[in-house]
Amino acid sequence: MDSIIEYFESIDPISAAFYATLFTWGLTGLGASLVFFFKGMNRKLFDGMLGFTGGVMVAASFWSLLAPGIEMSNGEGFEKTIPAIVGFGFGALFIFVLDKILPHLHINFRKSEAEGIKTPWHRSVLLTLAITMHNIPEGLAIGVLFGGAAMGFDGASITGAVALAMGIGLQNFPEGFAVAMPLRGQGMSRWKSFNFGHLSAAVEPLAAILGAWAVLTFEPILPYALCFAAGAMIFVVVEEVVPESQRGNNTDIATLGFIGGFMVMMTLDVGLG
Repeated sequence: MDSIIEYFESIDPISAAFYATLFTWGLTGLGASLVFFFKGMNRKLFDGMLGFTGGVMVAASFWSLLAPGIEMSNGEGFEKTIPAIVGFGFGALFIFVLDKILPHLHINFRKSEAEGIKTPWHRSVLLTLAITMHNIPEGLAIGVLFGGAAMGFDGASITGAVALAMGIGLQNFPEGFAVAMPLRGQGMSRWKSFNFGHLSAAVEPLAAILGAWAVLTFEPILPYALCFAAGAMIFVVVEEVVPESQRGNNTDIATLGFIGGFMVMMTLDVGLG
């Protein structure tokens, strides 16, 4: 692990953010690759994996984003929370607007239940776009942390950014699986299902580059940017991940998965950061 940290410290933050999100994208592809080995998807396992994803995202939002964002804010008392409030609110609003505009379809929903602007796009595209929305704030968060660490801000570190990338990579694995397997179940070929599954995370490196560039260019926005990513991630969890994990009547499994995901991400962040 020390050699990994040293390597990321030796390169520029934009490249570091890009390489870290190539890793998270790769784990999405690894999850999607399960379509070559399984014929169907066990709903209990799927709901537990979705719960795990939600737990990782919530823990990352607090330990990796909100807490450092508040720590590096100026002022005392209520004044110190202003960047967190503003950033968190706008992050949630960003995904809210995207949710209303971008055509997408949640897993295990009928095509008639697609959200966003009405479109004739195929179900496979709509499913991929739903997961893509999850990955935008995740990529931003990684990029923002690498940018903040490079600028020497208190609360932002390379180890913290690496821990966040590891946690997001872990929860990207079931997301790739969650896109590829339903498509395979609908009769799509294994290769096409795999491609749609891994492409859902292709946006992460782009978002990471944008996040790192923004912090390096506009230094004062770092606390706001960290909390923006946290607000976006929490909105996704509450609006989409948790309801989807509970939809299959496996509430206990989904809840235990959530707790497990939270514990794993908390351990990674505190242990490494």
